[in-house]
Amino acid sequence: MTSWPQRPSPTGMHDGAPGLHASVPDSATPAAPTSAPSTTTSFAVTWDYRCPFARNAHDHVLTALEAGADWDVTFLAFSLGQAHVEPGETDVWDEPERDSGLFALQCGVAVRDFMPEHFLAAHRALFEHRHARGGHLRRPDDVRDVLAGAGVDPEAVFEIVETGKPLATIKSEHTSYAASHDVWGVPTFIVGDQAAFVRLMDRTNGNVATARTAVERIVDLLRWPSLNEFKHTSVPS
Repeated sequence: MTSWPQRPSPTGMHDGAPGLHASVPDSATPAAPTSAPSTTTSFAVTWDYRCPFARNAHDHVLTALEAGADWDVTFLAFSLGQAHVEPGETDVWDEPERDSGLFALQCGVAVRDFMPEHFLAAHRALFEHRHARGGHLRRPDDVRDVLAGAGVDPEAVFEIVETGKPLATIKSEHTSYAASHDVWGVPTFIVGDQAAFVRLMDRTNGNVATARTAVERIVDLLRWPSLNEFKHTSVPS
């Protein structure tokens, strides 16, 4: 069975839906998901909505989950802005308004943690807003219609963002996995103590078999620690 977190909503209610595992403990460095002895495929994957390769990878994950893949997936927020902060410079979570993608990332985390039944749709919609339509991700007006189109009340999401909880969660996930697994970018897939940055060149175009095969192949390769690097010498035309 795919496990789902039970996260408290802003009103104290508890929500849950199948296909998603996205909680991180409030204290201590979280342990990455490990492969269960069952047939369930368990892994984590990082995201920032600005990265086109994150869009491709998450398209594969989402397409398979939407079709009922029995995967236990931990979606981990990672800030590309923070990844480019030099020593001595101000962290993006201390000046979030200066980062071009952090607001949308906070919205994604808010939906993931407090409205999980809408996360898959909202997650895909935010990626498509940025990469299919060239949309901005910086302010409420940039993503209001995107969230509404995914069945989410955007004002409720913005209210959660205002509490600061999504920003604190992003900081926790980013710094924890940067420390524990040397994560430096998106999309990074994680299985147990193994992590790998993965660059898929194509999207699925809705092909479920393509999505499942690609993701399960990635997870299998992560279980083969002797393979450190495998990279084509040229980009397929």
